[in-house]
Amino acid sequence: MHSFSLADATVATRLPAGDLDRARRFYADALGLEPAEERAGGLLYRVRSGVFALFLSEGAPSGTHTQMAFDVEDVDAVHSELERRGVAIEDAGVVDVEGNYPSKGTGERAFWFRDSEGNLIGVGQPKP
Repeated sequence: MHSFSLADATVATRLPAGDLDRARRFYADALGLEPAEERAGGLLYRVRSGVFALFLSEGAPSGTHTQMAFDVEDVDAVHSELERRGVAIEDAGVVDVEGNYPSKGTGERAFWFRDSEGNLIGVGQPKP
């Protein structure tokens, strides 16, 4: 009998895309990311400590909550570079978010943007 434990599993984010070609261009041009793998109807991306996939979908993302987030070492530098690349940052810009998981510090500085498909993406830097 096998034991059941999701604690030993890996986690990967899946984001819907109405147009994979458009999404691929956005992730390449705006974010500097290229897919590590491709299949009909999907693109898989690998970053330093995780993976995420874009999948062809007729459904629409809600766009009302963070669907994926990147933890970075310098949120201001990433914010400036994304703005330089033409990414529309959500109105608040970089904000202080109080409270956080204890292992991640006391809070974070963060901002949000939408990808070409309407997915809400966060970028944050933990505060000590």
